[in-house]
Amino acid sequence: MWRWAWRLALAWIAVTWLVVAVLRFVPPPTSAFMLERRIQAWSAGEKSFALHYHWVPWRDVSPQLPMALIASEDQKFPFHHGFDVQAIQDALDEADDGERLRGASTISQQTAKNLFLWSGRSFVRKGLEAYFTVLLEITWPKRRILEVYMNIAEFGNGIYGADAAARTFFHEAPAQLDGYQSALLASVLPNPKRLHADHPSPYVLRHAEWTQRQVRQLGGIGYLPK
Repeated sequence: MWRWAWRLALAWIAVTWLVVAVLRFVPPPTSAFMLERRIQAWSAGEKSFALHYHWVPWRDVSPQLPMALIASEDQKFPFHHGFDVQAIQDALDEADDGERLRGASTISQQTAKNLFLWSGRSFVRKGLEAYFTVLLEITWPKRRILEVYMNIAEFGNGIYGADAAARTFFHEAPAQLDGYQSALLASVLPNPKRLHADHPSPYVLRHAEWTQRQVRQLGGIGYLPK
């Protein structure tokens, strides 16, 4: 039994690492979250649901968008190795003080989760998320992680990635996004089904303004990983 367990474990590592290695160079045709959303729409009988996703390479996206994502979600992204230990500790300390446990996921973790896993909270999913995060950090450069993330992140109900978001909400190509539009897109990521970049709520407007200030304090697009 132990021999077979080791073989299965090694096979799992080999297969998953091979998939991650291939996706370093090949655009993902879909993601686990997209597949999950399609299944949800089908099971709920959402006949009008349409999923919009079109891959665009880094060079065809305004650098304002990845910069806004870093400023809004993970300002240590160029420097950490997949996990923001201080953010995790701060979240745990706040929970110990009676506050609601908030997320402390990095862009690397969110990329791993969106690409390979499912939504929801469980120790199994968090463990797999950590595993895939390590694989991504070992196998992909930082810019590739960010490129994949901005292509598979959900910016609206069924709107996945920079291309679909830019064309749906602003009627522009992703290369034409300015700093404010990028900040609006980054601000809806906590709940893209309820928050809207084209009809921003007061919360989205405030967060977009905060994100733009953070971009300036970080030094602008020069802060992006090379």
